[in-house]
Amino acid sequence: MSNLKLIVAGLSILLGGANSAVAEWPEKQITLVVPFAAGGTNDTLSRVIGENLAKTLGKPVIIENDPGAAGTTPTSRVAKSSPDGYTLLMGNMGTHAVAPVQYPNLKYDPTRDFTPIGLAGEVPAVLVARKDFPANTLAEFVDYVRKNQDKVNEAHVGAGSPTHTFCTLLQSLMGTKTARVAYRGGAQAMSDLVGGQVDFSCISLSGAISQIHGGTVKAIAIASAERADVIKDVPTAKEGGMPEFQVSTWNALFAPRGLPKDVQSKLNGALVAALEAKEVRTRFLELGIAIPEKADRTPEALQKLVDSEVRRWATVLAQKTTK
Repeated sequence: MSNLKLIVAGLSILLGGANSAVAEWPEKQITLVVPFAAGGTNDTLSRVIGENLAKTLGKPVIIENDPGAAGTTPTSRVAKSSPDGYTLLMGNMGTHAVAPVQYPNLKYDPTRDFTPIGLAGEVPAVLVARKDFPANTLAEFVDYVRKNQDKVNEAHVGAGSPTHTFCTLLQSLMGTKTARVAYRGGAQAMSDLVGGQVDFSCISLSGAISQIHGGTVKAIAIASAERADVIKDVPTAKEGGMPEFQVSTWNALFAPRGLPKDVQSKLNGALVAALEAKEVRTRFLELGIAIPEKADRTPEALQKLVDSEVRRWATVLAQKTTK
C-alpha cells in the first residue's frame, strides 16, 4: 500500500472513531453545576431542566450545588474542566454579565471560555414597595422618590446581586440616589419590606409572587416586555412610561470551551425538548419563569445575549448611583 493510501486509511480510522464517540455520547451520567445554594429559583429551574434533559439523553443528570463567591468560583471550575459534555453549568446574569464588573480579577471570560448551549428561562424583575407606600403607579413612584430621595430607602441582597443591579438601573433612569440597605438574603429583605422597615426593592418575580398575591407588598411595575400571567393586573414599566427598565434574571446552559459541535447540538436539542414539555411549562408558570422564545433558544442567540449583557451591565454599574 502506498504512503498516501496509508495516510488516508489512518485518517479514516481516526475520524470514524471520533464520529463514533460523538454518536455514542452520552455514555455516563452528566453533572450539572448550579453555582448557587439549593432551594432558590436557580436551583429549582436547574432541577426541572435537568430531569427533562435526562429523559431525552437517556443518562442521569446530577445537580451539584456549589455557591462559591457569588457563583464565580464554581463557574471558573467548569470553565477549566474537560469539554467532553459531562460537566455543564447553569449560568445566569450574575455569573456571565455582572461578575466581570464586580470582580476585576475574575478567572474566566464569560464571552470566550464557554460553549453556549441555550437559554433555559428568564425571571423578570418586579418593582415592589411596602404596602402603604404613597404611590400606586410607576409615574407616581418616580415623582415621589425624586422629591423624597433623602427619606426613601431601597432593599437589596448585596452588591452584584440581581436586586442590586436591577435597582441600580432603576435609580440611574430616575436620576436618584436613595439610601440602599444591604441584606444577607432575600428572605430577610422581603421580611423587612413586608414589615415596612424599608420602602422598595427590585426583585425577581419568583421571589415576590406570594407576597404580591397576599397583598403584603405593593407591586408597582414589572420590568418585562409584556405583563406576566401570574400577576396580570401589574402593568409593565413600558406602560408606566419607562421602557428602558426591562430586565430579568436569565439562566442558561453552558459547557466548557471546546465542546464538540455534535455534542453541543445534542444538548441544545435536549434543552429545547425540555422547554416544550408540558410539565416544565406548568412548573415555570407557577414560579414566574418565562419560557424563552424559539429564536432565543439557540447557541448563537445565547452567545449574542452574553456579549450584549456584559456590555450593558458594565455601563450601568459604572454609574455612581449609590449612597
